[in-house]
Amino acid sequence: MDISIVMPCLNEENTVGICVREAFAAIENMGTEGEVIVVDNGSTDKSAEIAASNGARVVSEQKRGYGSALRRGLNEAKGEAIVLIDADTTYSFEEIMYASEPILSGDYDFVIGNRFAGKMEKGAMPLSHRIGVKFLSAIGRMKFGTKVYDFHCGLRAISKNVIPDLTLVCDGMEFATEIIAEAARNDLRISEFSATLKKCQYDRKPKLRTIRDGIRHLIYIMCA
Repeated sequence: MDISIVMPCLNEENTVGICVREAFAAIENMGTEGEVIVVDNGSTDKSAEIAASNGARVVSEQKRGYGSALRRGLNEAKGEAIVLIDADTTYSFEEIMYASEPILSGDYDFVIGNRFAGKMEKGAMPLSHRIGVKFLSAIGRMKFGTKVYDFHCGLRAISKNVIPDLTLVCDGMEFATEIIAEAARNDLRISEFSATLKKCQYDRKPKLRTIRDGIRHLIYIMCA
């Protein structure tokens, strides 16, 4: 199998069906063989049912956390290139090709989007998050010796072949930093592309808690 698209999901019944359909459309447009995996992280709404009805393989991960869900997705994925993307309509599924093709071609092992180099819709990212992401990314670049500019972009891809070499243990949002740190430590070939960030199509309660999650990222960088 060429590509696995993995989406963590916690109470996203308004958007997950849209995202699953767009994921399958992206696979078809690329002319590749692929699968869509939705990792349900304890949803209390109809997210899992909607994802399954739209053709996704739904996997349940009861241990809460962004990292827990994505680590489960990485373990379940069968594709040569594994794309990680949020299930809230904030990323363009048409850009999955920019994340996965460099891996399928064998040129890179890890590819991540840079939202600051791409198109960012008005209201898609609060000013506090822009400042925080740039600050934490700058510290991360210095600490881990990598050129990744946007450590927290929710659209990224990794080669299945390199995952056994990585030590991934974080359960929370700091997983986004951990996987980059591990990629750098293991001398993986890393590339970036300009990613679009959109405003969610529906009003929803943000999963990200600015201060708490920012501190968790900072602690990981300082202690890793």
